[in-house]
Amino acid sequence: MSWLPLSFGTPMVLWGLLALPVIWWLLRLTPPKPQAEVFPPLKILARVLRREETPQQSPWWLTLLRLLMAALVVMALAEPVFNPREKLPAEGAALALVVDNGWASAADWSKRVATAERLITDAGSNGVPVVIAFTAEKPNAEIGPFDASAALGHLRAAKPRPVPPDRPAVYARVAAALERLPGASVAVLADGLAAKGDEAAFKTLLEKNATRLVWVASDRMSLTGLIGADNQVDGFALTAIRAPGDPAPAQVTAGAFDDKGRRIADATLTFAPGEATATATMTVPFELRNDFASIALDGEHQAGAVRVLDESSKRRRVGLLSQTEADQAQPLLSPLYYIRRALQPFADLVEPSSADLADAIPQLLDQKPAMIIMADVGTIPEQVKQRLVDWVDKGGTLVRFAGPRLAAAGNDDDLLPVRLRSGERALGGALSWTTPQAVTEFPKNGPFADLSPPSEVTVSRQVLAEPTPDIVERTWATLADGTPLVTGMKKDKGTLVLFHVTPEATWSTLPISGSFVEMLRRVVQLSRNQGAAIANAEATAASLAPYRMIGADGMLTPPSPDARPLVPGAGPLPVTLENPPGLYGSETGVFAHNLLNASSTFAPLARPQLSLPVTAVPYAFDESENLKGPLVAIALLLMVLDTLAVFWMGGLLARRPRRSAVAAAAAALVVLGGPFGHADLARADDSKPGDAQAIEDISKTRIAYVITGEPGVDAISRAGLEGLTRFLIEKTALEPGPPAGVDIAKDELSFFPLIYWPIDATAPMPSQAAIARIDAYMQQGGTVLFDTRDQFSNGIGAGSASPATERLRDILANLNVPPLEPVPSDHVLTKSFFILPEFPGRFNGSPLWVEASLEASNTENRPVRTGDGVSPIMITANDFAGAWAVDENGDPMLPTVPPDPMQRVYALRAGVNIMMYMLTGNYKSDQVHVPVLLERLGQ
Repeated sequence: MSWLPLSFGTPMVLWGLLALPVIWWLLRLTPPKPQAEVFPPLKILARVLRREETPQQSPWWLTLLRLLMAALVVMALAEPVFNPREKLPAEGAALALVVDNGWASAADWSKRVATAERLITDAGSNGVPVVIAFTAEKPNAEIGPFDASAALGHLRAAKPRPVPPDRPAVYARVAAALERLPGASVAVLADGLAAKGDEAAFKTLLEKNATRLVWVASDRMSLTGLIGADNQVDGFALTAIRAPGDPAPAQVTAGAFDDKGRRIADATLTFAPGEATATATMTVPFELRNDFASIALDGEHQAGAVRVLDESSKRRRVGLLSQTEADQAQPLLSPLYYIRRALQPFADLVEPSSADLADAIPQLLDQKPAMIIMADVGTIPEQVKQRLVDWVDKGGTLVRFAGPRLAAAGNDDDLLPVRLRSGERALGGALSWTTPQAVTEFPKNGPFADLSPPSEVTVSRQVLAEPTPDIVERTWATLADGTPLVTGMKKDKGTLVLFHVTPEATWSTLPISGSFVEMLRRVVQLSRNQGAAIANAEATAASLAPYRMIGADGMLTPPSPDARPLVPGAGPLPVTLENPPGLYGSETGVFAHNLLNASSTFAPLARPQLSLPVTAVPYAFDESENLKGPLVAIALLLMVLDTLAVFWMGGLLARRPRRSAVAAAAAALVVLGGPFGHADLARADDSKPGDAQAIEDISKTRIAYVITGEPGVDAISRAGLEGLTRFLIEKTALEPGPPAGVDIAKDELSFFPLIYWPIDATAPMPSQAAIARIDAYMQQGGTVLFDTRDQFSNGIGAGSASPATERLRDILANLNVPPLEPVPSDHVLTKSFFILPEFPGRFNGSPLWVEASLEASNTENRPVRTGDGVSPIMITANDFAGAWAVDENGDPMLPTVPPDPMQRVYALRAGVNIMMYMLTGNYKSDQVHVPVLLERLGQ
């Protein structure tokens, strides 16, 4: 039974609502409320006898409350469901559930699982067994039949795989299982992509034993894949695809990542309306493109939107060939010396083992180079020439350098970009220059167009080209007199390039210039890889271990136990469960095995045209909600309110109204006040109540500093005490709390064992009342460390002094200051934790003044003097806080004077000794500790 977004599982129970009028008539009668009467009893009896007692009428709101409670109970028993879903056709002898869990299902896998759960639940309610199979699992995976609970377990354990589905094999297994269950309903949860063999697979599955087809598919296919990422001359060219026929334009952003997962480049690909292909170019420098490890489309959480890159996308394999053997004693004269130096940073160089051209050229071609460089190679042997020509026609790049051999060999129309004049142009000949020629601006039609002409390069000899109508188009670099220096041309799919000078610095200074490196780099970028350069793979038949795999969600993950080594071969390699997409090899070199290739397309999967009844269902989450629980909970709440109302009407809640109201108000304040109970503990006079602040101050030992009102001084004081606190935690068993700033005129001072007071002449003079509070604090056992920060050495007596010292004198004039002395060498302060002969701060030179120990003695060679009490006052000018101050990273904020790193360490040790002295007093002068101390000192 269903009414719009609300339905009931047992609608017959709703007839119970007809009993509400009877319930209302019963509930309106309640016993009479007791009356309070005073004696005499006879008056009560007379009143009772004189009138007839009638029941008091129930209040209307109480009756309405009880009627509502009864209605809620009746509706809950009817099992209401909000936003009910339509029950799926899961009947017959069995339900065969075939789920695509390939890479295309990863983006909305949770929605697919929710749809399959509804089908299995409905089959379970009908008592129908379930056969469940996934099209991207191993061939031996169990498919059932199962009961509903076991089928749900298999469903929830499944996950998408980064491989294409194998529908023919899986559908054949399901069809074989249905032979024992004729008359079953078949539910196909497809990923929407067509694949080879689909038509035969659907015919095998549905033609014999199926009685109904439940076709579950998405409304539209929104997949976008990356099928190409080519490192070209001017950038990284990207090609993306989507489903054909989409009338809406679309944009997708691609990001390039290095081997550490850092994003280093972006590009935007735009699909025109109705177009299924989009292209873009990441225009970034060659060096940055060489760091690309993977390229992924943003927002596409599936394996088809990711391409991993190997060395074939970064470096080129270049073969080097020369007819002149290198002179080991003079390597600079080798024809290949400068070429090797120029190409090594960005190319894989290979050389033949034989000097004979008939053997050397086949050896190079067998290694599938992207480019071959010939340094002054003359006539090519006829038995290998045709193979070299075929290699160029198929995409190879042949670069030749001139020399005496090439000049004497004559023209070769198949392997030279231009025709040459016989001989070479040399100084002193008929066509000689009066002076060496420089290089002029590079032509705009060549690959060197954006390079600046090298002003330092001069050419004294060259091989000249015959003037032809197309010589200008084939000229890539010229000399100042207009003669070509570098010529090149496209030959079929390949490229021919000729440098009209030698590769060593005999005919020109070009090989020893920086422009030579850039020119060769541009030519290498023009070449096309004929084979992947894989480290540790000596032959194409060698197997490569799985290294990093692309997950179904497009993330790079470690290889799974199911992954097997990959054997590279000719042509695209299939993506399977044993060889999922990803990188194969090791850290020294990898081979990229991607899901999509350049010929991949997205063809929508068509629903099979059969005579079976078909029910089309979209992928969707189950948004229905059972209201039975909430209705029962509301009914119970109304029952509690009804009980409280009865108690209130009976007078049970009116005995202590004032106390009850106060308790309720207090409880409300506690509840409402909870979120606002936090406060900043940075200062002793924060917004906490007095008792709470006091508890906080005494719960941990805290060092205090006087707030002077000068922001810079107060900031250094706080940072200094924070630095000392960190040092105490690191070096001692003491773990102080955060430093506290105190206002000596208002805050309670007795909570702190030590108060650091930086004296600043520009700060306001404390009031007499504030100084009196400091005097009382010192008399009660506290200690104040005064720091004038001016490194005074003349004491605090008469004489010239700094403004800070003058201010200190004014403050001390109102205090009961005991006699002072510099810390003696045997004072307990020098040995309370570290052994220190002096107490430096940011400055070093001022003594640390403490109360003079007039009656102290050092009898029996004790470590410290007896009679040393805890001094209530300390005075220094060494700027302790400046030496202790650190920033958030723990780095010092102010330099020491002089800049000695150990002075800061001694200053922190001095702070530790002062704190230990404050907390332990003169315990080391106790006779009980003398034997232990002497033993530790090695006596």
